[in-house]
Amino acid sequence: MQYMLSDIYHAYRSVRSELARRFYTKFVKIQVRSYGSSLRVNGPTNLNRSTTLGDDVHFNGLEINGEGEVEIGDHFHSGRDCIIHTQRHNYHGEELPYDDEMIHEPVVVGDNVWLGHRVIVLPGVTIEEGAIVQAGSVVVEDVPKCAIVGGHPATQFASRDEDHYDRLRSEQLDRKR
Repeated sequence: MQYMLSDIYHAYRSVRSELARRFYTKFVKIQVRSYGSSLRVNGPTNLNRSTTLGDDVHFNGLEINGEGEVEIGDHFHSGRDCIIHTQRHNYHGEELPYDDEMIHEPVVVGDNVWLGHRVIVLPGVTIEEGAIVQAGSVVVEDVPKCAIVGGHPATQFASRDEDHYDRLRSEQLDRKR
């Protein structure tokens, strides 16, 4: 009897997870400007109409704050509770601490980028292809190709082997053709 209850419980959880994934994925598709093939959304994700998604994008929970442009490349993966900010207050205006004007700055995320859980990306940042951002990091400036960054503010502490990455990337592109 215990074995049957365990099987039923696991089947229920599997069906519930699949239904949630389908709901989240459909919700993201109606939010964005465009999306590629193989979009997979496993957790609550809120994007904006100025977002463009590449192929094979996987979200486990990401929020875009602001109406600025966001471009996310192919083969992107995010952990849970990630935030991308695309706007900031105008602190150069005529009021203190800032005026009512919001300044929009685009965020660009290249191909094969992986954001760990609870990463925050600030307005105007470009994360180049192949980069990895460690969980809990705050990205305040551009991240170079194949860099591995972490911390607050995020700084580069390692990098992928670029020759190895380029070989895998070439194979990936060949399979796509």
